[in-house]
Amino acid sequence: MPESLVLYHVEERICEITLNRIDKKNALNPELVNLLKKAIQQANDDKGVKVIVLKANGDCFSAGADLAYLQQLQQNTYEENLADSENLKALFTAINYSGKTVIAQVEGHAIAGGCGLATVCDFVFAVPEAKFGYTEVKLGFVPAIVACFLMQKTSLTIAKKLLLTGELFSAEEALQYNLITYVTKSEEINQIVRNFALDLCNNSSANSLQKTKMLINEIAYNNLNANLDYAVKLNAEVRQSNDFNKGISAFLNKQKIEW
Repeated sequence: MPESLVLYHVEERICEITLNRIDKKNALNPELVNLLKKAIQQANDDKGVKVIVLKANGDCFSAGADLAYLQQLQQNTYEENLADSENLKALFTAINYSGKTVIAQVEGHAIAGGCGLATVCDFVFAVPEAKFGYTEVKLGFVPAIVACFLMQKTSLTIAKKLLLTGELFSAEEALQYNLITYVTKSEEINQIVRNFALDLCNNSSANSLQKTKMLINEIAYNNLNANLDYAVKLNAEVRQSNDFNKGISAFLNKQKIEW
């Protein structure tokens, strides 16, 4: 029996949810997104869980969307792309609105949707070698859903730089941009994240953590639902565009994209 694409383990009130699609660099597709949503919900419902750590096996946190998924998107109707965008929105909001504190442990590159996955977590620990990037514009996508969260973490100037150029940036730069919380050596990150999570478990009230996170979200994201609804529709609309088809076709055929 093949190993699950998402691993779930609870110990000392810490739930580790691990992306385990190593052969595809933990690239996101509908199956993986659904499994992550279920795992987050399971942790939310578990009274024995106080902190969630989201991590990945292999040398890449998540490379974004995989090739088969990109091919399918080209064939989708507007309604199918709308539903697909709603699915990603549901994952990101499940993490953002989780009553548990969510920590991303990023030990490899986090690109496009993978970068978005880290962005929505409450804390992000990354190794110095990790690269980040919202690369959607280079392929004719729009980083619509993640932009709703990114805009609350960094300045308008930095958001434009990252989203409009689609350039990769280092963990140190991500720290400067307020997108991650700590840069941690690879040989130390497991223990440091565990100690951080245990400190939250042992020295903070679960109810206080939940209510404080809710308070922060209410203040910071007072228009989030409306913004996400707009982002989902924009995502589906852009996927019907000529530029999207041109960008994906060139990428799939390993051709240079001429914009």
